[in-house]
Parts: sequence; C-alpha cells; structure tokens
Amino acid sequence: MKTVADVMTPAPIVAEVPGTRNDVINIMVRNKLTGLPVVRSTDGKLMGIVSRKDIFKKFEEEQLSLIMKRNCITIDTLAPLAVAAKIFAEKRIHRLPVVEDNKLVGIITPTDILKEIRQMKTTITAEEVINTTCVTAYEEDPLSYAISAMRISDVPALCILDRKGELSGILTDRDLFSDQVSDEEAAAKLGISDPKLVGMRNVLPLFYTVATNFTDNDTPISRFMIPKPTTVFRKTTLNEVARLMLTHDFGQLPVRGNKDELLGMIYDVDVLQAITGVLE
Repeated sequence: MKTVADVMTPAPIVAEVPGTRNDVINIMVRNKLTGLPVVRSTDGKLMGIVSRKDIFKKFEEEQLSLIMKRNCITIDTLAPLAVAAKIFAEKRIHRLPVVEDNKLVGIITPTDILKEIRQMKTTITAEEVINTTCVTAYEEDPLSYAISAMRISDVPALCILDRKGELSGILTDRDLFSDQVSDEEAAAKLGISDPKLVGMRNVLPLFYTVATNFTDNDTPISRFMIPKPTTVFRKTTLNEVARLMLTHDFGQLPVRGNKDELLGMIYDVDVLQAITGVLE
C-alpha cells in the first residue's frame, strides 16, 4: 500500500506569521492555491493552516494569526493513504500538512488520492457515498440569495434549477470569485498587488463580494452559473467519478437518477470515504 510520502507535495509553499490577510491573498493568487500551511517566520515551526474559507468566514480580520486554524491535524510521511483518506472523509477538510520529526515536509490533498483512485477498479457507485445535503437555488434568484445560501449551509457549490425543477446549472464559490475580480481596482480591494494576477481562478471565493457589499446585487444567479454542468449517473463507479473530477478540476459533481432527475451532489471527500481501507 502506498504511503503519504509517495503522493504528497514536498516542501510546500507556506505563509508566515506574523503576517496579514493580504499577504496570504497574494501568495494564493500568485500560486493558484486555495489554502496553505502557516509557519513561524523565526524558525519555520508549523503554526496552523489557512484556507479561502477561513478568510471568507473572518473577512473582517486582517492579521493572519486571527484567521488561520491553529492546532491543525497533521499526518506522518509513513502513514498509509487509507489513513489520510479517512481523515479527509471524516473531517471534510482539503489539506493535511505532512510532518516528520515535528518539521513540515509536505502537504497532501484529496486530489493526490483521487489520482490513485482513478486507476482502481471498484464497484462502489456515486449514490452510495453521497454524504452532504444538496443545496439548490432557482436560476432567477438574486446572487445575494446564493451567497447567503452558501454561507448558511457551509457548502462550496449550489445546484441551480429552472422553473420546471430540473438541473440547469451549477454555481461554485470560485465561479463567483473569478467573475467579480476582473479589474485592478477590484483586485486592489482584495490585496492583490500585481496587475498580472487579476482574474486568476480558484483562490478566494465570495471574499470580494463581501468586502465590497456585492451582496446587495440583484443580478440573477443564471448570470454567474455554469450552464449544463457535467454530471454523473447514480451508478457511476467511483474510479470514473475520480477521473472526471481530475480531468475537469472539479471538487464536486451533481448526481442524476434513472429518470435524469437530480439526486444530490458528490464531493471529492465522499469518493475518499468510499475507498477508505481499500487502497492498494
């Protein structure tokens, strides 16, 4: 069985304390990251971890030490992948700092394990592992509703329905971020100092909308959603789900039933839960 050391990213990019929210934003944007470990500048000791969600939840804070998660879960280099998969699935987190002799040596994410699952043969299907309530919205609802729904439900994506109740699109946090941060003035409000970085995806979902009171916007969700999203069938096997997620860089996929109806949403950590203890 492969270990964490076999698939982790060694010597990961880090943020440092003392530091600020804007310092982290610039690092994330420049390196196309959604989260990273935080170390102490004086000796490199691991102090915590920070993600785009952490910044969004505490957007009023400027000091990194007040935003990051302290006492974060870590894992050893020799731990089997199944152990990492179990942690991701149970805690529903998306990054694990890898430590050796109390020193940060790498980081592992669900994507690293999905690459292994893609090569597996399994009979476990998408419908068997759906583990999160699927939150929906109407395509003509205002964007302010979508933002509130995501925050209250603590989900990174909404399934968007048309007036017939059929799936017409998907709205993810990164779609909102990408659409809104399209000019230098908007980027400056996020602390993005390099004009070349404006418009990059995958970084700080919804933060701009909060920081600029964009939640008052009544533009319909259909303006921002991805129409006709990629979906999987209820009987799609998990290795195929993993392949689709990796191919399209998706963290979630809507699941359809026998009559093409929406059944729910499967997330990357759900895929890991299904194969915990099965990885070879």
